[in-house]
Amino acid sequence: MATEVLMPKMGLTMTEGTIEEWKKKEGDAVKVGDVLYSVATDKLTNDVECDTDGTLLKILFGEGETVDCKTVVAYIGQPGEAVPAAGGAAAPTAAPAAAPAAPAASAAAAVPAAAGSKTVIVVGGGPGGYVAAIRAAQLGAKVTVIEKEHLGGTCLNIGCIPTKCLLHSAELIEQIKDQGADIGVKVTGVEVDFSQVIAHKNAISKQLTSGVAGLLKLNKVTKIDGEASFTAPKTLSVKKSDGSTETMTADAIILATGSVNFAPPIPGLKENPNCIDSTGALSLETLPKSMVVIGGGVIGLELACAYSAFGTKITVVEALDHMLPMLDGDLTAIGVAHMKKMGMEFHLECPVQSVETSPVGAKVVCKNKAGETVSFEAEKVLVAIGRRANTASLNLEAAGLNNDRGRIIVSDKMETNVPGVYAIGDCVMGHAQLAHTASAMGEVAAENICGVPAVYDEKTNPTCVYMEPEAAGVGLTEEQCKAKGLDYKVGKFPMSANGKALILNGGEGLVKIIADAKYGEVLGMHIIGPRATDLIAEGALAIRLEATVDELISTIHSHPTVTETMREAALSVEKRAIHTKN
Repeated sequence: MATEVLMPKMGLTMTEGTIEEWKKKEGDAVKVGDVLYSVATDKLTNDVECDTDGTLLKILFGEGETVDCKTVVAYIGQPGEAVPAAGGAAAPTAAPAAAPAAPAASAAAAVPAAAGSKTVIVVGGGPGGYVAAIRAAQLGAKVTVIEKEHLGGTCLNIGCIPTKCLLHSAELIEQIKDQGADIGVKVTGVEVDFSQVIAHKNAISKQLTSGVAGLLKLNKVTKIDGEASFTAPKTLSVKKSDGSTETMTADAIILATGSVNFAPPIPGLKENPNCIDSTGALSLETLPKSMVVIGGGVIGLELACAYSAFGTKITVVEALDHMLPMLDGDLTAIGVAHMKKMGMEFHLECPVQSVETSPVGAKVVCKNKAGETVSFEAEKVLVAIGRRANTASLNLEAAGLNNDRGRIIVSDKMETNVPGVYAIGDCVMGHAQLAHTASAMGEVAAENICGVPAVYDEKTNPTCVYMEPEAAGVGLTEEQCKAKGLDYKVGKFPMSANGKALILNGGEGLVKIIADAKYGEVLGMHIIGPRATDLIAEGALAIRLEATVDELISTIHSHPTVTETMREAALSVEKRAIHTKN
């Protein structure tokens, strides 16, 4: 008798799973341990392995179909063996065939919303769009997401997550090379398998994007593959991936189209195939021996750190006299010093004039601070000048939407000047272009649409830079306090005086707290060192609660942890630090 292959129950709360991809097709020989198919549930994708030897006789559900747990999805047996047909009667297997194609839409996605509920269209399925869609669905709206490329947007596919995958590999290499012998771990023959670095990055992105698709299904959100543009206020023309066009409208529309890399008008730049943007830097097939990075912002320096650790010679050119302007100056100084120790070269006040061809790959011609022409050659040139709103295809004028060169103007409720049309994330004007910014805005927009009053408040929005060592800040920097003429006081605590930081990275880094001089209210917290991007949440919460340094001090922090540095920095504000000189 043929063996049943079931949809597994991989957790107490799992009730169904979506077949993401069949790894085998009907007629394939299979053995114990082979991966039969991948299943998406909640925000995870898992592989289902074969537990018997034989032949995959029949696949009952195709890719994209959602199936209840413990449901039979396929049969394994011997060639020609009968399998149960509809109604339970046995039927002989047919000739081997390819796995069924994905259905047009799952039954779950087609379930209508409750009578009288709002209809919402979300244009864009990135970290702002999919979060907005899920939140609106939670509040009872009937939601449709229109996405022209990939769910997860830039963040999951070609931004935050892929970059951090590369940086994690790079960090491991740095630790082995720089700290291994010191901590008694001697490793020889360490090398970078760059193709596997990229494969790991791709696997993580796929797992997360598949999870987003599962979350949308779970929340009964309909997804349309296509590109939307306005033909009138609150009216969209959607060009679908199948070639058809549909006119759509709804009670509310949320624009979450994100941003795209900006290519400056530098002579010779576009013509040289060795000039790449961040997307290109995340998909190289071979590791370049050298790279010039144009731009000293977050994107450029994060990728510079990764490639430098992999062994690429890095040269950074920046038109301004400083880098990472979003960070407090003390953090930037520590970060740049570390990057120089890694072997990276920096040329500030050195604007690019042109890009020329070179036997190596490309030549970047600049003018230095003294007005002299200087040039730098490398296999690859990473252009990391910044990003611009991805709104060119929306036809904002037809919608009557106020914008500044494509950046949509919104209120703190995320609503545009057209009632019922909202915009969130990188495509709006005047806010940080960060994934968590878009997600927070998405929840605010969805809640306002569904009758739950909400406003977006950026003062608790952290900035994170995943260089080495990583850095994060929230609230006001010292430079901003000076510019505002505020009366403030500062506390600093070095990571070198913290036991856990010494263990993790040798104690490199700093915690800095800025507080109001009169009342001690926390105005800003800035961290560079191990776990900085995780630790910054305490600073964001302190600012949200209008906490004082005294309240941070009176909160017991566990030992030994890096979190102790934040209490010590708060003590330093009051000139009473225990473990460092005041």
